Amino acid sequence: MTPISAALCDFCYHHCRIDEGGHGICGIREYRDGCVRTKGYGEVVASGLDPVEKKPLYHVLPGSHTLSIALFGCNLTCRFCQNHRISQMDSALYPGHADRRLRPPLTSPEELVATLVASGAPMMSYTYSEPIVWQDYMLATAKGVREKGLLNCMVTNGSFSPASLERVLPWIDAFNIDVKGDEAFYRDYCGGRLAPVLDAIGTITRTPKKILEVTTLVIEGMHTGAMLAMIGKELARLGVKVWHLSRFFPHYKMADQPPSSERFLLEMLEVARSSGIPYIYAGNSTLSDWEQTCCPNCGTLLMASHSYAGEAGLDCAESIVDGKCQACGEPVYGLFSQ
Repeated sequence: MTPISAALCDFCYHHCRIDEGGHGICGIREYRDGCVRTKGYGEVVASGLDPVEKKPLYHVLPGSHTLSIALFGCNLTCRFCQNHRISQMDSALYPGHADRRLRPPLTSPEELVATLVASGAPMMSYTYSEPIVWQDYMLATAKGVREKGLLNCMVTNGSFSPASLERVLPWIDAFNIDVKGDEAFYRDYCGGRLAPVLDAIGTITRTPKKILEVTTLVIEGMHTGAMLAMIGKELARLGVKVWHLSRFFPHYKMADQPPSSERFLLEMLEVARSSGIPYIYAGNSTLSDWEQTCCPNCGTLLMASHSYAGEAGLDCAESIVDGKCQACGEPVYGLFSQ
């Protein structure tokens, strides 16, 4: 039988055809010895115990913490990447780097689960880089987390293939998905596409007992009110309830771009609010009024702050009872107790 000289990877919508000894767009899915495998499997390049609000997740156990972990890699090439040192192939942490001293030791999924249990945190988060491209390691960990009665969160660019989302969906309880811009923005600045991301969002919002929050990093001079209005219309159509608009600060290949102003962020927040999405938040910002959670039905202040100090959890305990606004009984989107 003639050996197969190439294979398809189905981890993301790119569906890369990988030749023997080569790798996909992400740089870490390689075809070797007759199978597609993840280069750097088990090499945890970042980890930490974070406030859940930092993901950002404002409607999932507010005031709690999550153990956050990442392997190397991403299937997009965003010029403004906030974590390029652990996601892009020009990083010294790239698993193909010749100098092994630069690479982290191996950590098994079982070791990660034990660390989560010891921390007392209720949730593991797969974040910082792009967990889609190391989803095999994520799923091995997530299954162990679920066996302990704990939760899983995925912070992702959302560019799944249909097959990979079907694999991932049963094991992930909460998602934060980046929606970066319109199709032209994805093409020009990210090396990706918007359509697969919207498809994934629609699937998640239609799936019972999954919590989804969306984040858009707004870049002054590149994003416009018309672009945000289009995105908001699509997100509202798909059933999104929580949308974070985060201020851009210079990074990576856009280090010379000035940070977005608070004035511009406020303009974009007002556009987002007109979409009808009930919970709109500001990130990387001093606009404290846009950090509050109010009941979309009666306007009652439910959470006065989503700061990392934990006040959100205290406010939530007093104003949200059995997942409903204590003042009017309106259901509040999210998960507020395990």
